[in-house]
Parts: sequence; C-alpha cells; structure tokens
Amino acid sequence: MKDQNKRQLPFSSHMFIILQAEEIAITAFAIYFLTKHSLGLSLWLWIPLFLSPDLSMIGYLFNNPVGAFTYNLFHHRGFSLLIVAAGLLLHHELTITIGILLFAHSSFDRMLGYGLKYSDNFKHTSLGWMGKKEF
Repeated sequence: MKDQNKRQLPFSSHMFIILQAEEIAITAFAIYFLTKHSLGLSLWLWIPLFLSPDLSMIGYLFNNPVGAFTYNLFHHRGFSLLIVAAGLLLHHELTITIGILLFAHSSFDRMLGYGLKYSDNFKHTSLGWMGKKEF
C-alpha cells in the first residue's frame, strides 16, 4: 500500500527538468536586460541587490500567512512586470531596473526549485515541498 503521507512533487522528474530548463532561459534573459539597465552600478553591488528580494522572508517572523504574502509579493513575476510597465510608462529607469531585478530573482529562485509559498508552511511551495525530492 502506497504511503499517502509521502510528500511528492506535483510533476514527474522529466517535467521538472523541462521546467528547470525554462527557468534557466528566463533567468538568463532577465539578467541580460538587467545588464542593459544597470544604472552604472558595480557588479559587486549587484550581487547583494540580486539577493535582496529574499528579505521579504522577514514576514515569517510574524506568522506563516504574513510570511507567505510578503514572500509571494516580492517573488511574483506578474507583480515585477507591473513594476517594469510602470517604469516604462513613467520613463523612470530606477523603477524599470527594480522590476527587472525582481523578475530575474524570481526566475532564479524557481530555477533552484523555490516556488511561491502556501500559507500553511514555509516549505510548501507551488513547485512542491522543499527538501528531499521524491520522484
């Protein structure tokens, strides 16, 4: 009898590889545009800036629902594209760059297997449960 409590990914290993390849391409594309909108900043400054959306995990200090909301807000690619669109409409380079940065970071996270969070548990993501992969 199959263990019904066993945590599994919501897709097969083959589909995981396809999704990961897609995220690699999206991340590379976004980083390319980030280099075009670099604001003249040094590469050494871009490394911590690239990781800065993960500060949204601070919401987990309150509780899981608040943490999931703040994390998902800063890791939702639709939200980042709205920021880019606003920057383009307003002709504001910093806003465009922030949107591209959020988009690139979100794709990078998904490339590594970190999806948007459910409000029940930090490790419960849109890509399955974080941790040991079971195919």
